Amino acid sequence: MDTKELLKKVRKIEIKTRRLSDHIFSGEYHTSFKGRGMTFSEVRPYQFGDDIRSIDWNVTARYNEAHVKVFEEERELTMMLMVDISGSESFGSKNQFKKDIVTEIAATMAFSATQNNDKIGLILFSDQIELYIPPKKGKSHVLRIIRELIEFQPKSYKTDVAQALKFLSGTQKKKAIVFIISDFMTEEYEQTLKIASKKHDITGIRVYDIREEKMPDLGMVSMLDAETGETQLVNTGSKSVRMEYEKHYHDKVKYFKETFRKSGSGVVDTRVDESYVTKLLSYFKSRG
Repeated sequence: MDTKELLKKVRKIEIKTRRLSDHIFSGEYHTSFKGRGMTFSEVRPYQFGDDIRSIDWNVTARYNEAHVKVFEEERELTMMLMVDISGSESFGSKNQFKKDIVTEIAATMAFSATQNNDKIGLILFSDQIELYIPPKKGKSHVLRIIRELIEFQPKSYKTDVAQALKFLSGTQKKKAIVFIISDFMTEEYEQTLKIASKKHDITGIRVYDIREEKMPDLGMVSMLDAETGETQLVNTGSKSVRMEYEKHYHDKVKYFKETFRKSGSGVVDTRVDESYVTKLLSYFKSRG
């Protein structure tokens, strides 16, 4: 892609996603995550109307009078975008590739964080760390992130979410708001997610295509595995082959949802032909 074409594409995504983040997401994002960035300030006597959940029972017992903890909101938060750029992200059947939707979601989240004056960092991963951009503020930084999301070419086409989570835990020492955007067609990340979610506020955003859910009956077909690069002949006319494919797919989806929920992390599911705006808004509202 030449520079002119790239800049045109970046501008197009900026206009669309900035409008969304300005009018829709920035307020919801702020409301959903502001409570996660609170620092303890002081203890003061209880006043009528105070939330009883903020009562400090130790101080209350000591003074024989109700006292509450006062928290101050931290001025800034850090958002980490962890984006899967493995081969399966290039799949698409409804005039839109998963990769395009992933880029739009990441850009929208980044602009929402910018509205809140937060830092944004980026991890592009396959089965290795392909690119790491440390958290920074500002529009030019967000535009660099969008540029990388559009044109970065991965060295590997496989996926390893656990590897990406290990890298996050190693580089991000302070608590961050983390969005992992992937199709999650992989497993064996339960333990690393459990460890990372003790420190960070993590949400998994699964982007998928309706055609991935079922294998159509097309007879003998030569199929390319986007993650291994291998081509093999598959008898899609066989009912057992189609059922095995469906089971494999749904097992991965079940693993994703159960693993994230067990670790206390959030889950968003969005299909490429659905409105990710609606999905993200209802998720933010459910957290507010």
